[in-house]
Amino acid sequence: MFMLGWNDGSTGPLLPRIQEVYRCSYLQGFIIGALLNVWLTDRLGFGKVRAALQIITYSVQSAAPPFPAFIIFQVVNGIGLALQDAQANGFVGALTYSPATKMGILHADWEPFAAPLVATQFAQLDRWSFHYLTSLGLSVVNTIILSAIFRFRQQDTCLLEGGEHVQPVAEGKEEGKFKQIMSEKTVHFLAFFILVYVGVEVTIGGWIVTYIIEERNGGPSSGYISSGFFGGLTLGRVVLLPVNKWIGERRALYIYALLSLGLEFVIWFVPSLVGNAITVSFIGMLLGPMYPIAMNQASRILPSWLLTGSIGWIAGFGQAGSALIPFMTGAISEKHGIKSLHPLLVAMMALMVILFALIPNKPLVDAEEPPAEVVNEKKDEKTTA
Repeated sequence: MFMLGWNDGSTGPLLPRIQEVYRCSYLQGFIIGALLNVWLTDRLGFGKVRAALQIITYSVQSAAPPFPAFIIFQVVNGIGLALQDAQANGFVGALTYSPATKMGILHADWEPFAAPLVATQFAQLDRWSFHYLTSLGLSVVNTIILSAIFRFRQQDTCLLEGGEHVQPVAEGKEEGKFKQIMSEKTVHFLAFFILVYVGVEVTIGGWIVTYIIEERNGGPSSGYISSGFFGGLTLGRVVLLPVNKWIGERRALYIYALLSLGLEFVIWFVPSLVGNAITVSFIGMLLGPMYPIAMNQASRILPSWLLTGSIGWIAGFGQAGSALIPFMTGAISEKHGIKSLHPLLVAMMALMVILFALIPNKPLVDAEEPPAEVVNEKKDEKTTA
C-alpha cells in the first residue's frame, strides 16, 4: 500500500517537468498518471507478478526514455499496481477481528506524504528521472518483503495460517459465485463510488500543483502542497477513526463529503496561495476516511461468502477512477485552462454523495444461499460455542 501511495504522490510534482521535457500538452501529460492504475482484478498470488512489473518499469523510466516508451512502461506498472490494490483490500476485508479498524490502518499505509517531498526535489534537477531510482529501490524492498511473508501463496492459505476462518466453496460453485457478484447492483454502486472517489483523490493530488503554479503564482516548491494533501489523507484515516465510531461511519461520510465540498469552493474563489495550501490539506484529511468507510460498508452488507471476490472487484474497478477523472481534467484543461479543475471536482464530489446514498445500510438478503458446506460449518461452530 505504501508503494501505491508513493506512485500516486510522485506524479503531481513531476508533471510540470515531464510536460517541459517531453513538450506534451495537458491532455498528453496526464495520460502518464492516468495509466498508473489500469484496472486488473485477476488473482495470481500475492506479489507473484506485480512487484516484478514495478522493478521493470522503474528501471526503464529512470533513464528518461522517449515519451512513447515512458507511457508503455507506465501501463506495465499500472497492471501491477491495480492488482496490488485489489489483493490488499480483499485480504483485509476477509479478516474476522476488528476489520473496520484494520481497514483504516491499511489505507493509512497508503502514504503518499513522502513522495511529493522527494519528487519535488528531483523535478528541479537536470537528472529529474533519477527519481525513479528511488522508486526502484523501494520496489526491490517491497519484492523482498512480499516474498518472505506471503511466499507467493493464495489468499486462503495465508488466512488459514494466520488463524482466520475461511469459508469453503463447494466444487462447481465458483462460476455461480462470480455470477452473483456481477448481478448484485449494490456491488456496482460501491464500485462506482470508489471510482469517483479515487478519481477525485488522484486528481487533487496531481493537478493541484499545476493549478497553484499557474493560477496562484506558486514557485517550483509548489509540489510540497501535494505532500500536504496526501499527509492530510493519511492523518484523517487514523485520527478520525474514533469520530467515525462515535457518530457512525455512514453519517460521518456524508459530513466529510459536505465539508470537503465547501472547502473546495474556498480554493476556487479565494485567491490566496497560503490559504489554498492549508485548505487542500484539510480536504485531504476529510477525504481520507471515505475509502475505508466504503470498504467497511461492503463488509457489513454483502454476504460473507461473496465478500472477498466483491471487494476485489470494487477495488480493482474503482482504480479506473485514477485514469478516468484525471484524464477528463487534462482534456478539459486543454480547452478551458487549469481553472476548470474546481468545477469538475465540485461535480464529482456531489456525485460521490449521490452514489453513496444509493448503497443500502442493511445486510443484503436476496443473494443466493451459500454452499451447503458453509452452512453446515456455521452450525458446527455454533454447537462448539
